[in-house]
Amino acid sequence: MSVPQYRKVATLALVAGLGFSLTACSTKGDDGSGKNAAGKTVITVDCQPDGSQKDLLKNWNDDVAAFEKANPDITIKSVSVGQQCNNPPDFTARLTGGTMTDVFYGYMTDLQQVLDSGQAMDITQYATKDNVAGWDSIDPALKSVFTDNSKIYAVPTKNYSMGLLYNKTLFTKAGLDVNSPPKTWAEVRTAAKKIAALGGGVSGFSEYSAGNTGGWHFTAELYSQGGQILAADNKKADFNNAQGKQVLQNLKDMRYGDNSMGSRQLLQWADLLTNAAAGKVGMFIGAPDATTAIVQQFQGKYDEWAMAPMPGQDGAAKGTLGGGEGYFFRKDLTPEQVKAGLKWIAFEKLTPGKGQFDYARAKPQNQPVGLPQPLLFTTGSDAQKQELEARKANQNVPSENFALFEATPVPIKGEPANAQAIYAVLDSAMSGVLTNPNANIDELLKTAETKTNQLLASNG
Repeated sequence: MSVPQYRKVATLALVAGLGFSLTACSTKGDDGSGKNAAGKTVITVDCQPDGSQKDLLKNWNDDVAAFEKANPDITIKSVSVGQQCNNPPDFTARLTGGTMTDVFYGYMTDLQQVLDSGQAMDITQYATKDNVAGWDSIDPALKSVFTDNSKIYAVPTKNYSMGLLYNKTLFTKAGLDVNSPPKTWAEVRTAAKKIAALGGGVSGFSEYSAGNTGGWHFTAELYSQGGQILAADNKKADFNNAQGKQVLQNLKDMRYGDNSMGSRQLLQWADLLTNAAAGKVGMFIGAPDATTAIVQQFQGKYDEWAMAPMPGQDGAAKGTLGGGEGYFFRKDLTPEQVKAGLKWIAFEKLTPGKGQFDYARAKPQNQPVGLPQPLLFTTGSDAQKQELEARKANQNVPSENFALFEATPVPIKGEPANAQAIYAVLDSAMSGVLTNPNANIDELLKTAETKTNQLLASNG
């Protein structure tokens, strides 16, 4: 998960309460043609920006208008589901109820539940450079995430990897060197103690532990230890070991040994970022665009934040978590609708200079330009060169803030199979170690292992 890939997790919504119906989301039509009275191919697409970010909504609407002008035989119907595109339970509810749009957003971690639902189309025959401009430029590793048994089910549109975000203002106040952030978890602990000593409710290091976000971060930190969530065959949990114990021990030491993580725990996505924007968080694990949410949604400042590689235990991290998102297609679409959807995705998400890569438009709107994300394109491809050139030409986010992160790449590992369900299980281990000074790490991991194995067995 990332931003807006982070899904803000809330209570599971009933399908009836999602604000739109199956008929509102499907455009197959009574005759099954997927065309309107004017003979145009019509598709619905979700995750239109909501009204809280007027520039983004205007950009989307302008792009739809430009796309329809260039493709007069296609009509795009945008559906805003508010924060539901950032909310795993709501996504699951829409999937279960069959209320997705024709072209619907999903995380890379959503592939398995999408396949289990039987709601998505195999788009392999359509996923070609003739139907998707820029298809050959997309990093093959990202395509593989949405591939099962050699069948392609979605087009990747964003990706990310995680590192250590830190507040330069608090670093300076605590006497820490902003140009030499922690490289190991021991150094994170030392820095967190100094930052927390500033007082005023400042947390030296903050961590998630609820709404699937705790399990997500446990995974990232386990990767830094060189561990993995599942065995190679994806049939058994593989985190109840020395590496998993070290993840929880690091957090327990900071939380209760040093009191450097603050008293408020059970943090979800918005909680931590709200605190960060208010200058109350010294460090946390996240992706580059976490800074975007801090600024745009929680009124923080870009200049205050910098990013370093994921810390390792005794040296460089052995791995870091990477993930992202893409768009699936409803199983009942006509070939014309699939091709129309692919054209739209290529226009809005995969073309340097347009849509999400329209940096010349984003810069005067104070949208962030210069983050090392999303890195969709294969290194050395024309698309990658064009994107990088445009990013540098329109940069409005201090690139030096991400220099260490970019200059010291850490091996990226993808999210595990059945990730969201496993993250929910691991939340309990994270919340246990952060809310109970007497928490037994061995017992927390054993319980999570048992539940994960039961989950895998039921899905097998």
